[in-house]
Amino acid sequence: MTQSTEAKTVTFTHSGHTAVVTLNRPEQLNCFNYTMLTELEEAVAAIRFDDQIRSVVFTGAGEKAFSAGADLKERRTLTEGEVRRNVRKIREVFDAVESLPQPTIAAVNGHALGGGFELMLACDLRLAVPDAWMGLTEVSWAIIPGAGGTQRLPRLIGMTKAKELILTARRFQADEADALGLLNRVSTKASLLEDAQAIADAIGANGPLAVRQAKMAIHHGAQTDLHTGQAIEAGAYERIIPTEDRLEALEAFREKRPARFQGR
Repeated sequence: MTQSTEAKTVTFTHSGHTAVVTLNRPEQLNCFNYTMLTELEEAVAAIRFDDQIRSVVFTGAGEKAFSAGADLKERRTLTEGEVRRNVRKIREVFDAVESLPQPTIAAVNGHALGGGFELMLACDLRLAVPDAWMGLTEVSWAIIPGAGGTQRLPRLIGMTKAKELILTARRFQADEADALGLLNRVSTKASLLEDAQAIADAIGANGPLAVRQAKMAIHHGAQTDLHTGQAIEAGAYERIIPTEDRLEALEAFREKRPARFQGR
């Protein structure tokens, strides 16, 4: 069954165990205004508590952009207080994306600049088309990355290279992003969503509770020293031991059949 909710600036579809969230302002290069941030926040909140969703794909409408960042036309009309509100909101929304219990996949269908690049960084896995331009370009607008970019990029590619990219505001394409270790795959425009769905299907075939605990252990463990990280891993394993899915996997192995995981 496919479920769909639509809003003016964000669409959210749910088919099988995969949710697809699409930034839907193609004429504005899917730039984030306050309305889009609010609707994206609502979609992420709905996904968080849906146990039927095992993975989430984020993409952009149209062929030009995943998202070119903040809506600068809107930004010009805002008071300083409203600017602070918007920056706080985008930071909160991207933090919510990163903290989703389900694995997230950025299917970068076009340019990912500024906030668009920061959304991509907040996802667990990333695919991009070859001609997508990427980068944290904020300092060229006399601001800084405000939705986690100064923190997530160094953690992914190292301090030295991240400083270069942020301080020069340099744009780069998918081949360089891949070489930096930011991408899991470079996909053609025709195959991008299919490739993202294939990864989602591979994730969805596994024990959903185990997948969530593994993601949690990786994410939280990476913020700590090895000893603390291993304690986090041990706690995650302990939560899996009493599950029905663990026993189902053993029974399926004995019966030589695919496991039927129920998330219990």
